[in-house]
Amino acid sequence: LGTVHSGLMDRFVGRASLEWWANREICLEKYGIDLVVTSDEVGTWQATGRHADLLDTSQREGWDFLMEMDPHFSVVFPGEDNSGILVRVFEAEEGTLTLMEVPNGHGSVNTPFDLA
Repeated sequence: LGTVHSGLMDRFVGRASLEWWANREICLEKYGIDLVVTSDEVGTWQATGRHADLLDTSQREGWDFLMEMDPHFSVVFPGEDNSGILVRVFEAEEGTLTLMEVPNGHGSVNTPFDLA
């Protein structure tokens, strides 16, 4: 199990969660993922994983909707107090997830929508 240092990951193998935030107050969804993260000598990290549990039809529809709206999630590691790292998520056809850290926490398109 690795540790997070100043936003950089040495190494991590285990369960984490992906959280999709509508704004600073509202987390619309959390997904458990099994994740492998490695870091190179300059601190750039690569992460791949899969959903920890098979998504049912409703969960899959929600996941696809969020990915289409904005594929930026916060990845939160065990023991961290909801201080996630902003990542862009890519999903291959066989279900493999690739996470790429978003430099300086920027990159989301901030799609506005009405929750009412």
